[in-house]
Amino acid sequence: MEALRELAKQVEEQLRVSSYPLAVKLLEGEEEVPRHAKRPRRDLGFCLSTCQAFAMSRRRGLTVAELKEDMWCPEPVIGYGIEEAPDYFLQGHNRYPRDVASLEAGATWAAREFPRLEAGRYVGVVSAPLASAEFTPDVVMIYCNPAQLTLLLLGIAYRDGLDVASRLSGHAACVYAVVPPMKTGRCWVSTPCMGDRARATAGDDEMIFSLPPEAAEDLLTGLRHIGETGRRVPFGRTLMPEYQMSESYCRIARMLGMRRADGSEIR
Repeated sequence: MEALRELAKQVEEQLRVSSYPLAVKLLEGEEEVPRHAKRPRRDLGFCLSTCQAFAMSRRRGLTVAELKEDMWCPEPVIGYGIEEAPDYFLQGHNRYPRDVASLEAGATWAAREFPRLEAGRYVGVVSAPLASAEFTPDVVMIYCNPAQLTLLLLGIAYRDGLDVASRLSGHAACVYAVVPPMKTGRCWVSTPCMGDRARATAGDDEMIFSLPPEAAEDLLTGLRHIGETGRRVPFGRTLMPEYQMSESYCRIARMLGMRRADGSEIR
């Protein structure tokens, strides 16, 4: 947990994110609910969509635990494997006719594209600010703008040079940001869905970067390194032509036979 807390501090200070990085854990039993967690139905008197529970954690600093009885939107109930997907869902009815051209297209999404965990293992989900979470998360979620995402991608690539491969959807961000990194053990990028934006305060400029906790040390090391080399937000901006490039860029340009507009070598 120490690396995770250090990562939370690094992200908040270096990237200047507008909300707390999130710790998210799927619960295998009600006994795993943290003692101080808010339960929406019991403590607030209403159910919450999971994106709303995440919003309460990342914007208000609360620990929020949801079992099925606390949940409002059915998609995380299916995606997290809390219940089996009903045939009506698998037939595509939640996508057609509002989002897709045919019921068949909706069924294709539900059966092939929608990430799901095997039903029967988990009973709920808990979220909290990463810096203060009383549990070890399954996934860390960082809501960020594209500039901050650029630094996260640079940071996670520092150790091995690998890019982050993702599959984007405009649907079910609470599932797409949690299930794929749990299943693959890799970092993931997703976009807030319409529900997250309309019902849970996600900004028009926000993306979601998710990582398994095992990647925290690599990301922390990478962020610290790129911070030392001057990569931070806000970015400096210029439209200067033939600006000074790094020596490695200049050398590659010369190898490719590239020159300045006046014909001189690029140095």
